[in-house]
Amino acid sequence: MRIVGGKYKGRIFTPNKKFSARPTTDLAKEALFNILTNSYHFSEMKVLDLFSGTGSIGYEFISRGAEAVTLVEKNPGHVRFIHDVVEKLGITNAQIVRDDVFRFLKYCRQDFDIIFADPPFDAPWLDKIPAAVFEANVLREGGLLILEHPKSYEFTKWPNFAELRQYGKVNFSFFR
Repeated sequence: MRIVGGKYKGRIFTPNKKFSARPTTDLAKEALFNILTNSYHFSEMKVLDLFSGTGSIGYEFISRGAEAVTLVEKNPGHVRFIHDVVEKLGITNAQIVRDDVFRFLKYCRQDFDIIFADPPFDAPWLDKIPAAVFEANVLREGGLLILEHPKSYEFTKWPNFAELRQYGKVNFSFFR
């Protein structure tokens, strides 16, 4: 796993072989951040990274100067990996939460400018994520929800849907 831009660009972190998360590909990450960098100034943004896995997307936001990033991950091994990377990089503006995403959304009292969700692609509840985010009222007015998902899911007719971007097997649906 490589950080593709910003302050920590080029830093590589390798999870152990037992790691079960599927990190976002460098190609898709780079394309996503090219889009976001042209539209947002991260320095005043609070970002929520749901289903953090390796923490890859959260590190990208931090590397590009996000004010604060909250990473939510349920798997204890993944949380340890994220803690290790944050410590190695000396990151001070990351909050790591070990919790189920749906439970976290029910009790979360913060709001965020950008929410990124990269659930397991085989999760039977993947299509419930946009509604859960909007019902939790954690996205600031004018904010953006980005959902990474396989091609087999279609969100274009959903409320708040704004745009779909495809990069190989990776799809990003944007909701406003």
